Amino acid sequence: MFLFVSCNKAESFKVQSLKTNSGWGYTISKDDKIIIKQTVIPVISDNKSFKTEKEALSVGNLVLQKLKDDLSPTVTKKDLFLLAIKT
Repeated sequence: MFLFVSCNKAESFKVQSLKTNSGWGYTISKDDKIIIKQTVIPVISDNKSFKTEKEALSVGNLVLQKLKDDLSPTVTKKDLFLLAIKT
């Protein structure tokens, strides 16, 4: 008789919006510990926050999906374009 035991390490990721002085950002936490805090729009030359909470969360959710897929959490200009983020 064979017994197979599978350990599924449940990692709980969470994206939350973050109000900044000039707009919005996001945090991503894993098991209640912040692993990413993004207060400005990545990959652009200006230090600008997201204009809306919705924009911040859409990019945050993209980054979260990349982490879950074991991909680099890097955001590209193409990602911003596809998400209709106004820079």
